[in-house]
Amino acid sequence: MQTLELGRSSKSGLNILCLGAHGDDIEIGCGGTLLKWLDQYENVSCRWVVFSANPDRRRECAAGADLFLQRARQKTVDILTFRDGFMPFQGIEVKEYFERLKTEFAPDVIFTHYLYDRHQDHRLVCDLTWNTFRGHLILEYEVPKYDGDFGQPNVFVPLDEAVCRRKIDALLTCFPSQRTKRWYSEETFRAVLQLRAMEAGLTTGYAEAFYGRKVIVGDRFVG
Repeated sequence: MQTLELGRSSKSGLNILCLGAHGDDIEIGCGGTLLKWLDQYENVSCRWVVFSANPDRRRECAAGADLFLQRARQKTVDILTFRDGFMPFQGIEVKEYFERLKTEFAPDVIFTHYLYDRHQDHRLVCDLTWNTFRGHLILEYEVPKYDGDFGQPNVFVPLDEAVCRRKIDALLTCFPSQRTKRWYSEETFRAVLQLRAMEAGLTTGYAEAFYGRKVIVGDRFVG
């Protein structure tokens, strides 16, 4: 198995775009990777977008973004109000947002939902990510759920125990409204990280996994 490195110094600029249909999607899917990279790189700018957050959950979404992006040099957090579960029927408005976004932020790497996620809002966000951003490194993350829609990822980011603990603690602290779900637990989150570490060939530790559909290896960056 080959390892791909970012190939830039810790002081080089890195622009990250994080897209999530709902509050906690980004944190679950790529929160550990964000924490790790923000520890490693000093000059990170992040655009963070949550597409569907009702008034009761806006505070949770803001708390999650603030916690995970504490070390970002610059951050912009958009918490939008598209209707949960109905985003495909608001496709024109969602598409218009994506068209504005691409003129406002130039990402080096984009985190978005898994293309074959069974949640309709997740799939729409992924489809529009690929429609909108060309020539970018796009990594699709996964969110565990009842549907059992995990696939076979091909990109792995190793995480140590400290980052794993920070991610899980943040999820359980920032999103109390989700604690009533049977699967929303430390055991679930840790198990997914352990499973992906095993698949990555790691003998210890944890890993987040992504789907990289088009990856070009350049001199400075993988994108």
